[in-house]
Amino acid sequence: MIEMIDVWKTYPNGVMALNGVDVYIEKGEFVYVVGPSGAGKSTFIKCMYREEKPTQGSIIINGTNLAKVKERQIPKVRRKMGVIFQDFKLLPRLTVYENVAFALEVIEESPKVIRERVMEVLDLVKLKNKARMFPDELSGGEQQRVSIARSIVNRPPVVIADEPTGNLDPETAWEIMDIFKEINDRGTTVVMATHNKEIVNTITKRVIAIEGGRIVRDEAKGDYGYED
Repeated sequence: MIEMIDVWKTYPNGVMALNGVDVYIEKGEFVYVVGPSGAGKSTFIKCMYREEKPTQGSIIINGTNLAKVKERQIPKVRRKMGVIFQDFKLLPRLTVYENVAFALEVIEESPKVIRERVMEVLDLVKLKNKARMFPDELSGGEQQRVSIARSIVNRPPVVIADEPTGNLDPETAWEIMDIFKEINDRGTTVVMATHNKEIVNTITKRVIAIEGGRIVRDEAKGDYGYED
């Protein structure tokens, strides 16, 4: 599903964020990406959805080499992956339903398919009864649920999450993790960058640890391995 081959990333200011990274992630895996601040985690994740382009190397997701994708093709490529951010990135003037439906409207799905799929994912994230509300009427946890629903409504084979529980209280973070586990149980590959030690140590999955732009640990059932 995801393969990174000899990936390097050096920013214009000379900072080397990734240093010869090699990773292979199977279809249906759940992978945490951990490491201290400034280790290269965010760059690692951003390269996966082509927010950043590697300086060198190949990143192949679902058969597409992102390193060779032209700028104008990036939106089309991203439609085949779900991306979830720490700060939700919802459209404030659209309702919950409209925010989720937007992901299907841009690929010109039929109104019937849009209605069915939007209500299906809102049911999954337990927000069916808030479909007509606006983002500012929701709690942070509810907004993140909308963000998750929007990311999976087009049934992508892979979901990439960058600190998805970072702005949430502990109880809400666990609720969000239950949704990620459900998504993964349905066969979707999940890659999640996180600083949440308790979650990583409790819901044991594969752990990739990055330090100084290099992968220093890759364990099938790992732990967080760092002090808070």
